[in-house]
Amino acid sequence: MLKQLLKPLFIVILLPIVFTSCKSVSGATTKSSAHLAEKIINSATENIGVPYKAAGTTKAGFDCSGLVFTTFNQFDIKLPRSSSEQAKIGIDLGKNISKAQKGDLIFFKTNNRSQINHVGIIVETKDDELQFIHASTSRGVIISSTKEAYYERTFSQVNRILP
Repeated sequence: MLKQLLKPLFIVILLPIVFTSCKSVSGATTKSSAHLAEKIINSATENIGVPYKAAGTTKAGFDCSGLVFTTFNQFDIKLPRSSSEQAKIGIDLGKNISKAQKGDLIFFKTNNRSQINHVGIIVETKDDELQFIHASTSRGVIISSTKEAYYERTFSQVNRILP
């Protein structure tokens, strides 16, 4: 008889604890993702000024996907090596700038190409502008903006990689 009384009491006590713990875990995930995004951005910005080098993945020189590949790899996030393959990873947010967050990847179709051939990491979001770090063929690793005519014209999509 005592067992029959304790079982409902146990369930009544246990359920609120389980639901409360689920709630705090999701909040922690959001905070940890934002913290990880900041760490990724800090790591990438340490490379500002490094020259462009085709197929480069080191401080001797980076290409755009090499910068992204190497930066994320430092945090045990494995991405493909090419920008076109990186564009297939994560959640495709399309061209919706308002959904973009720091640490998301931003993709471009440059030089009148029909497929994605350039990538950067979003470092700042504003109402109608994204700032991103990338390896430019002419200027090396720099921060640019979607407000610049060239990038505004060639912008293709944003992908969420971090949880």
